[in-house]
Amino acid sequence: MIKNEILKLFPDPILKYKLDDYKILNKDLEKYIYNLYEKDTQGIQKSNKGGWHSKNFNLSEQNSIQTKFAIEVQKYILDCFQNMGWKTQDKNIRITEMWAIINKKESFNVVHTHPNCYLSSAYYVKASKNCGAFIAENPNVAKRYAFPEIMNKNQYNSETAGIEIEEGDLLLFPSYLPHKVSKNESDDDRIVISFNVDIK
Repeated sequence: MIKNEILKLFPDPILKYKLDDYKILNKDLEKYIYNLYEKDTQGIQKSNKGGWHSKNFNLSEQNSIQTKFAIEVQKYILDCFQNMGWKTQDKNIRITEMWAIINKKESFNVVHTHPNCYLSSAYYVKASKNCGAFIAENPNVAKRYAFPEIMNKNQYNSETAGIEIEEGDLLLFPSYLPHKVSKNESDDDRIVISFNVDIK
């Protein structure tokens, strides 16, 4: 009998949290985001295909819902840094930018990364069943160049991995990790807030 030990040396983590009191929070965030959409239906074009991408939120507006949300997620950002083994003491860890995406039926986001920052995120304000999974791609592109025929799909030969999400979920992940969003096949809007984090 062959005995072996599989050493997983270089994992690429995605930390998944459920926010406290997310239903109350999401109600106000949804109202804020739809208000932004009504004022600027064009939005901007980035990874979104068919969806609406807002301009960056104004996070300097005190007592606003977007600023309250930014304050609320700070404890999760700190926890993520600590899980990653990154130094937090005497470090000015900050959210550099925050925005929203509304994906209506058939809308999706193509694969992309978030350069010039350490962490990126996806927070789910509105997410019904079949609204589109979060899909991460293996950042090791060399593994796609040549490989034997695959008989059994597993974590060692997969090129992508999907995460099913629900309202109130917060994903935090290294900004270099390529990711995309599958097509919204539901009849409801899918609303996500994303933000980037670096150290000043």
